[in-house]
Amino acid sequence: MESGCWLVALPATDGRQYVYRVYAPDDALPADLFWDAWHCHDEGPHPRAYDLFDAARIERVGTTVS
Repeated sequence: MESGCWLVALPATDGRQYVYRVYAPDDALPADLFWDAWHCHDEGPHPRAYDLFDAARIERVGTTVS
């Protein structure tokens, strides 16, 4: 199982989007990626992020072709 890099953008109450890099397997569930980023944001100094899964943007980055 390969590990990949994902970007998870969370909208926050200040109108901004906060983007987090999450390292997880290529077959990671989107919900797991969301919660990993959300908990990281929640522990930081930034304004509260919305805990709505549908509001987040999740993208795989750094895909390589074999």
